[in-house]
Amino acid sequence: MSGTWYSEYDGLTIDSASRIDIDHIVPLKEAWRSGASEWTTPERPAFANDLVDSQLIAVSAGSNRGKGDKEPGNWKPSLQSYWCTYSRAWISVKATYQLTANPA
Repeated sequence: MSGTWYSEYDGLTIDSASRIDIDHIVPLKEAWRSGASEWTTPERPAFANDLVDSQLIAVSAGSNRGKGDKEPGNWKPSLQSYWCTYSRAWISVKATYQLTANPA
Protein backbone atom coordinates (compact mmCIF):
# COMPACT_ATOMS: atom_id res chain seq x y z
CA MET A 1 0.00 0.00 0.00
CA SER A 2 1.31 3.46 -0.78
CA GLY A 3 0.09 6.99 -0.41
CA THR A 4 -0.23 9.49 2.38
CA TRP A 5 -2.60 9.83 5.29
CA TYR A 6 -3.34 12.93 7.34
CA SER A 7 -3.67 12.35 11.08
CA GLU A 8 -6.37 14.68 12.41
CA TYR A 9 -5.24 14.13 15.99
CA ASP A 10 -1.78 15.64 15.58
CA GLY A 11 -1.65 17.20 12.10
CA LEU A 12 0.96 14.79 10.78
CA THR A 13 1.08 13.65 7.16
CA ILE A 14 2.16 10.02 7.17
CA ASP A 15 3.60 8.22 4.16
CA SER A 16 3.84 4.71 5.56
CA ALA A 17 0.84 2.49 6.36
CA SER A 18 2.84 0.93 9.18
CA ARG A 19 2.82 4.29 11.00
CA ILE A 20 -0.96 4.70 11.09
CA ASP A 21 -3.60 3.13 13.30
CA ILE A 22 -7.34 2.95 12.80
CA ASP A 23 -8.74 4.47 15.95
CA HIS A 24 -12.18 4.04 17.45
CA ILE A 25 -13.35 7.55 18.35
CA VAL A 26 -15.02 5.97 21.39
CA PRO A 27 -12.55 3.27 22.45
CA LEU A 28 -13.96 -0.23 22.80
CA LYS A 29 -13.07 -0.42 26.51
CA GLU A 30 -14.75 2.95 27.15
CA ALA A 31 -17.83 1.77 25.23
CA TRP A 32 -17.90 -1.36 27.40
CA ARG A 33 -17.77 0.75 30.58
CA SER A 34 -20.55 3.03 29.32
CA GLY A 35 -23.13 0.48 28.22
CA ALA A 36 -21.78 -1.92 25.60
CA SER A 37 -21.46 -4.61 28.25
CA GLU A 38 -25.25 -4.91 28.01
CA TRP A 39 -25.30 -5.38 24.22
CA THR A 40 -25.94 -8.60 22.35
CA THR A 41 -23.12 -10.45 20.65
CA PRO A 42 -24.09 -9.11 17.16
CA GLU A 43 -24.27 -5.51 18.44
CA ARG A 44 -20.66 -5.46 19.67
CA PRO A 45 -18.93 -6.12 16.32
CA ALA A 46 -21.39 -3.75 14.61
CA PHE A 47 -20.08 -1.01 16.90
CA ALA A 48 -16.43 -2.01 16.55
CA ASN A 49 -16.61 -1.96 12.75
CA ASP A 50 -18.94 1.01 12.28
CA LEU A 51 -18.05 2.98 9.14
CA VAL A 52 -21.15 5.22 9.18
CA ASP A 53 -21.31 7.07 12.50
CA SER A 54 -17.87 8.72 12.82
CA GLN A 55 -16.50 5.75 14.70
CA LEU A 56 -13.29 4.87 12.84
CA ILE A 57 -10.50 7.25 11.84
CA ALA A 58 -6.96 6.80 10.50
CA VAL A 59 -4.48 8.57 12.79
CA SER A 60 -0.79 8.40 13.63
CA ALA A 61 0.10 5.33 15.65
CA GLY A 62 1.68 7.52 18.32
CA SER A 63 -1.41 9.64 18.85
CA ASN A 64 -3.67 6.59 19.02
CA ARG A 65 -1.46 4.84 21.53
CA GLY A 66 -1.30 8.00 23.62
CA LYS A 67 -5.08 8.12 23.67
CA GLY A 68 -5.55 4.52 24.73
CA ASP A 69 -9.02 4.01 26.19
CA LYS A 70 -9.31 7.54 27.57
CA GLU A 71 -12.36 9.73 27.24
CA PRO A 72 -12.23 13.45 26.30
CA GLY A 73 -12.05 14.54 29.93
CA ASN A 74 -8.66 12.79 30.13
CA TRP A 75 -7.32 13.11 26.57
CA LYS A 76 -7.67 15.53 23.67
CA PRO A 77 -5.95 15.50 20.29
CA SER A 78 -2.74 17.53 20.32
CA LEU A 79 -4.04 19.44 17.28
CA GLN A 80 -6.24 21.95 19.10
CA SER A 81 -8.09 22.92 15.90
CA TYR A 82 -9.54 19.38 15.84
CA TRP A 83 -10.99 19.48 19.38
CA CYS A 84 -14.50 20.56 18.34
CA THR A 85 -14.71 18.02 15.51
CA TYR A 86 -13.47 15.30 17.85
CA SER A 87 -16.00 16.28 20.53
CA ARG A 88 -18.88 16.28 18.03
CA ALA A 89 -17.85 12.85 16.74
CA TRP A 90 -17.59 11.51 20.32
CA ILE A 91 -21.04 12.83 21.24
CA SER A 92 -22.53 11.52 17.99
CA VAL A 93 -21.21 8.00 18.59
CA LYS A 94 -22.31 8.03 22.24
CA ALA A 95 -25.80 9.20 21.28
CA THR A 96 -26.17 6.85 18.31
CA TYR A 97 -25.28 3.86 20.45
CA GLN A 98 -27.06 5.13 23.58
CA LEU A 99 -23.88 5.00 25.66
CA THR A 100 -23.49 7.00 28.84
CA ALA A 101 -21.13 9.97 28.98
CA ASN A 102 -19.84 12.02 31.86
CA PRO A 103 -19.95 15.84 31.76
CA ALA A 104 -16.15 16.20 31.54
